[in-house]
Amino acid sequence: MIAVPPPSFIPTTLATFDHAYAVAVQKRRETGRPQFVLRTGDAFQPFRVSATGPKRDQSLMTLIA
Repeated sequence: MIAVPPPSFIPTTLATFDHAYAVAVQKRRETGRPQFVLRTGDAFQPFRVSATGPKRDQSLMTLIA
């Protein structure tokens, strides 16, 4: 029988809204540009941070201005 490694906890940590928000705040401080936290609809990356607004298949969650 093939041993299956346990699932990694890193993707679930990186994929949270709280983590995306913290990254957006850090990027705002570093760049001085507003950052958007976007909901992507992707199960592996449900939230992402961008300096541009949402695309057609994304929803704006918050703006760090």
